[in-house]
Amino acid sequence: MLKPPGLTAIPAAALFIAVMLPSGCVYMPETTIRYDPKCGVYERKMTMQPYQVGSLMGCRDEGCVTGLVAAGAVSAASAVITGSVVVVGNAVSWLEKQAQCLNPPAKSKSDSSTPPPEK
Repeated sequence: MLKPPGLTAIPAAALFIAVMLPSGCVYMPETTIRYDPKCGVYERKMTMQPYQVGSLMGCRDEGCVTGLVAAGAVSAASAVITGSVVVVGNAVSWLEKQAQCLNPPAKSKSDSSTPPPEK
């Protein structure tokens, strides 16, 4: 197969990244706080929010492929790190809420740890 002069073969992974990640995005944790009237406490909830930090549109040379690969690696790393922070943060927030809740939900009879009386 003949290639036009000046074009180089692009690896499949680089082509995939070029199509799927046309911009440099990072993920950051975002915390929202709301009041829970049932417990009488404020609870925090963390979510992952994407932020665009740059655009890599219009690339034409091999240096562009390197930039796209680096942007993909940074985006993936920020997603993993931020995801871990969000999971741990939400777990800690849930534990704090359980410890500080002024009106905990009543236990049902099936949850009781005492054995039934003997007859």
